[in-house]
Amino acid sequence: MPTPSLVDLLRHIAREEPLTATVRAFRGLTREHLGQLLDEAADALGGSTPGPAASEPLEAAAPAAPSPAPEPVTPGSVVTRVRVYSDGAARGNPGPAGAGAVLMDAQGAVIARLGKFLGHQTNNYAEYAGLLLGLQHARALGAREVEVYADSELLIRQLDGRYQVKSPTLKPLFQEARALLKTFSKVKLAHVPRAQNAEADEMSNRAIDERM
Repeated sequence: MPTPSLVDLLRHIAREEPLTATVRAFRGLTREHLGQLLDEAADALGGSTPGPAASEPLEAAAPAAPSPAPEPVTPGSVVTRVRVYSDGAARGNPGPAGAGAVLMDAQGAVIARLGKFLGHQTNNYAEYAGLLLGLQHARALGAREVEVYADSELLIRQLDGRYQVKSPTLKPLFQEARALLKTFSKVKLAHVPRAQNAEADEMSNRAIDERM
């Protein structure tokens, strides 16, 4: 077996290792953020070569061309295109966890703020739960197009086929998310900085604090 490169080792650690002791040693550092830092280090060392691809990547994963904005949302109306900002939080990783999602129309007006307490779970589980919460609500609104924004690079790269999902706990959530995404006629998946996902983050933490 060939000796793995430093880039391969960093990417494996970012995806698979819990790194609990490291997270505890640095106050304010989450497992998700640590994984992102390791990924960035791997990119800096060896370029941004993607990891192993999952089967059947979503054709709609590439950024969609801008389309005309729909009319403002009114009670009882069907929203054609929805932006789903999703997030998850787990204090202790694993620990008390919450899922959060904020839905907006194409003009940026908030349609819904959602939160769900998850009990004792990991950050990655909570990230997927937040996405499912948002996608399910988008379907209930009758949306035909969806844009997903999340600050979890792992979640986005797994959904767009660049990373495999090896965790037996995450696989059912991944499969459910993929099935939901395929019900939309157009899909966009985007990784955004944490600062651009603050409202979804707020909902995931409120879900823990308020046991929503």
